[in-house]
Amino acid sequence: MSVEYTKHDHIALLTLNNPPVNGLGHASRAGVVAGVERALADATIQAIVITGAGRAFSGGADITEFNTPKATAAPMLGEVIAVLESSRKPVIAALHSVAMGGGLELALGAHYRVAAATTQIALPEVKLGLLPGAGGTQRLPRAVGIELALRMISTGEVVQAQALAHTALFDKVVDGDVVAAARVFATEVAASPGPHPKLRERPVDSGESAVAAALYQAARERAKRCARGQPAPLKCVAAIERGVSAGFDAGLAFERECFMELVSSPESRALRHAFFAERAASKIPGVAGDTPVRAIRSIGVVGAGTMGRGIAMSFAQAGLPVTLLEMRDEALQNGMAAIRRHYESQVASGKLDEAEAAKRLALIVPSLAYEDLAQADLIIEAVFEEFAVKEQVFNRLDAVAKAGAILASNTSTLDLNRIAAVTRRPADVVGLHFFSPAQVMKLLEVVRGTHTAEEVLATVMKLAKKIGKTAVVSGVCDGFIGNRMVEQYLRQALFMLEEGALPQQIDNAIEQFGFAMGPFRMSDLAGNDIGWAIRKRRALEHPAFIYPKIADKLCELGRFGQKTGAGWYDYVPGDRQAHPAAAVDALILDSASARGIARREFSDGEIVERLVFALVNEGAEILEEGIAARASDIDMVYLSGYGFPLNQGGPMFYADSLGLRHVCEAIKGFQSQANGAVWQLAPLLARLAEEGRGFN
Repeated sequence: MSVEYTKHDHIALLTLNNPPVNGLGHASRAGVVAGVERALADATIQAIVITGAGRAFSGGADITEFNTPKATAAPMLGEVIAVLESSRKPVIAALHSVAMGGGLELALGAHYRVAAATTQIALPEVKLGLLPGAGGTQRLPRAVGIELALRMISTGEVVQAQALAHTALFDKVVDGDVVAAARVFATEVAASPGPHPKLRERPVDSGESAVAAALYQAARERAKRCARGQPAPLKCVAAIERGVSAGFDAGLAFERECFMELVSSPESRALRHAFFAERAASKIPGVAGDTPVRAIRSIGVVGAGTMGRGIAMSFAQAGLPVTLLEMRDEALQNGMAAIRRHYESQVASGKLDEAEAAKRLALIVPSLAYEDLAQADLIIEAVFEEFAVKEQVFNRLDAVAKAGAILASNTSTLDLNRIAAVTRRPADVVGLHFFSPAQVMKLLEVVRGTHTAEEVLATVMKLAKKIGKTAVVSGVCDGFIGNRMVEQYLRQALFMLEEGALPQQIDNAIEQFGFAMGPFRMSDLAGNDIGWAIRKRRALEHPAFIYPKIADKLCELGRFGQKTGAGWYDYVPGDRQAHPAAAVDALILDSASARGIARREFSDGEIVERLVFALVNEGAEILEEGIAARASDIDMVYLSGYGFPLNQGGPMFYADSLGLRHVCEAIKGFQSQANGAVWQLAPLLARLAEEGRGFN
């Protein structure tokens, strides 16, 4: 039963019961209406309390009904809220745990609200490219004021109920049993004469109304700065503004108009795709949801360099103790000093308080002895990206780690099966490819070796969620999903340098498309010597693999990027801004001349297509080989780890939105240009285009 009706003396209790978060599907919406009508028809009932079973009041819309007829079947949420508001008997919402989206809108439609102090409150629809569609943009400003409503609605910010106790949103905020408190409160208000208050009739704070124009402008500027290319935040501001200036009914009508416009927008389709893609990524083909997992209570990390210490901090911020191992005391001390500096900077910026910083630092214990890892449940190596080095590490780990410990490699390109073969326990070996800085970046590529046990996969996927990572499973290949694809992207960037573009034009074009950073700024930040090492290995393992020589020549000049003050750009000490480098322009022109390539002009559109379609084409190869389980997994890798614009939905979704025939025709055009021989149209891409289908 989606809504349970129980009677407690003169109180009717309606309990939403649609696990896991009491989504407001059709049955729940109809159940609330039926419950209110039943309570109104019972002369012994004096008040109605609505709450949620289990771990939520309500998380909002039922995502299992998205894109089905039930999602739009009557009664819609707005109609349910109208029933609550028009009830002659008081309706009290008893909020606990989570009240978000439509769940919060439902509560806003009640006459009164009682909340547990720790309840998480939000209207996060903007994160799906939408705005609240059942009066949220109109009622919340009347409950919490214009400024706070603008922030919450246009950013999707989550706020604890305790922080809103002073507002008209809540009549009571309690620490104990919220349903019991709501029933007592219901008895009190039932005894008072009506009519009972409706938020729609509450005036907006007159003090804020006087400065509203400035508040709206500030919110618009924040939206343009933080959500570039996304129309939803600006529509949220406009809907709030309309309701304040023209009244509730006009605002409600405008909110609905904006919602219908946004729901069909390409940006919202992309963001909804990303929402479902993230959930799909947690489902591993061949691994049942009830697969047993191993207990992970302590972590070992081998290597105190940039990656190792970032990984250590990722676990410490989740409350897990970490032993950080190095072979040389100097390297260990340098690593711990860098960790201390990081926490000091977090405290100085107000992101952490001193107590929390000290707690996290205490969880990271430095060590110079492998034996100190003997009782760790999970050990991750984060040493130099060279097989011989990793072989030594895994030999030692195999000797000292306890039975059942998971041994993980942070390798970004090397063969995990070859690493696992070093040990006597390949079933316990898995790839955990973190992205730098590991304590910040959300993406975690989980690499499934040929012999990796199902329970090992299930364990690390659960652990990834605990440490706040978006985990995507990859099969074994050179570079896995992300780096294998980005190599083709970077190759095309280098070829375009030879053919006529310059670094700043390429970077600017792809950044205008929405990427967080262009390929050359990204390389300078990561260190150009990293790509140089990979290309040297490529030359030995795959001598027929063609790569422009410009990047190697850049590295031969010692231009490794920001860390050396010179890379594809010049840098000024203390300033990370990239300045065009005349020396690099000359290097590019000389390289093109030496190869006899006639340089030409590039449009920004062609640059974007060359780069993005290189990702798409390689992604199609990865799908056909089974390295990625689904196209949406590839999209999640690029959205959460490589700065692909959220409002474009990832490379595979973007290709679908353009039409795969267009992508194929563009690639065929690239094949006729200079360096066109490197383009080999992926068979899966060609086949899907011919059939008029997409990746997703």
